[in-house]
Amino acid sequence: MGYPFIEIDLDKITANARLIVNMCNAHNIQIVGVAKAVCADIDVAKAMLAGGVPMLGDSRVQNLRRLRTAGIDVPLLLLRIPMPSEVDEVVKIADCSLVSELSTISQLSQAAIKAGVIHDVILMVDMGDLREGVMPQKILPLVQQILLLSGIRLQGLGANFACYSGKIPTQEILEKLVALTQQVRDAFDLTLPIISGGNSATIDLLMTSAMPAGITQLRIGEGILLGRETLKRNPIPGAYQNSLILHAEIVEVQEKPSVPSGEIAQDAFGNIPVLIDRGIRKRAIAAIGRQDVEIDNLTPILTGIDILGGSSDHLILDVSDAAEDIAVGSEVCFYLRYGALAHAMVSPYVSRVYKHGNIK
Repeated sequence: MGYPFIEIDLDKITANARLIVNMCNAHNIQIVGVAKAVCADIDVAKAMLAGGVPMLGDSRVQNLRRLRTAGIDVPLLLLRIPMPSEVDEVVKIADCSLVSELSTISQLSQAAIKAGVIHDVILMVDMGDLREGVMPQKILPLVQQILLLSGIRLQGLGANFACYSGKIPTQEILEKLVALTQQVRDAFDLTLPIISGGNSATIDLLMTSAMPAGITQLRIGEGILLGRETLKRNPIPGAYQNSLILHAEIVEVQEKPSVPSGEIAQDAFGNIPVLIDRGIRKRAIAAIGRQDVEIDNLTPILTGIDILGGSSDHLILDVSDAAEDIAVGSEVCFYLRYGALAHAMVSPYVSRVYKHGNIK
């Protein structure tokens, strides 16, 4: 296998999934395993299912289609509100969609009728993250309109947190979501079994026993893949944080000054570099760059290595204090945070290597 590549430990992903599924089962919460960070990788999806995840979700219809084509037959949730241009495919591939716009819901209704199916929807409420969702005061009139549509089944309400604005899902905010759902139930005599209370940012409420009663679903990706909650990126107790490791190869090692001579202008990405003069340092170049991965979301595994920066296809490292000798041809490995993982998994230049049996 050539470099660079991501080493994917499927058993650790399964173990993380099982841990979080059990944690949520104790609160009567069902997990949707979110596969978008790994571009709906089939082996990773199967590892999630092996850990007891009953439903999978992704933001892109193409990825859900890939899961179906691979023979995965669990319910699939479309996480991004559908584009009007894709409703015909959505109702054929996804079992359920997150929605917010009446015009799109109406088109989903027409597509579902044409396809002869009932398409489930979860109506998203904006509880403060300011991404998708209807403002709470507009929910009741919108539900009234949705209930007039055939081919569509409203399954509940949902909310998103800590994705766009970093809004924290507090116990109080989720209690408001539960209360709003109950208000809809009472107003229209509905069951509404799903209250989708967010993503991996909500795991902290589970760990501190602050999850309000009534939340029935969480959409978890990073918690399973990287073993962390997403508010402060703290490790989830008992979970693995090394399920996915990036490997790269060193192509140059040279002693060089810390700063260039002369004037400095913009780099290749339009930024003005801020450099610290540390004298002559041992610098290495790894054959991977910003076109492949978000280098700011990488952490070197070997102690003493610092990431200085990079260009499209070069990663610049200070290896002066590395715990091991770094030479041309050496392998360097990195932990990936969410942004780096999501970027690397869609790069055609980053391969994937799967491993089993590495749980101790």
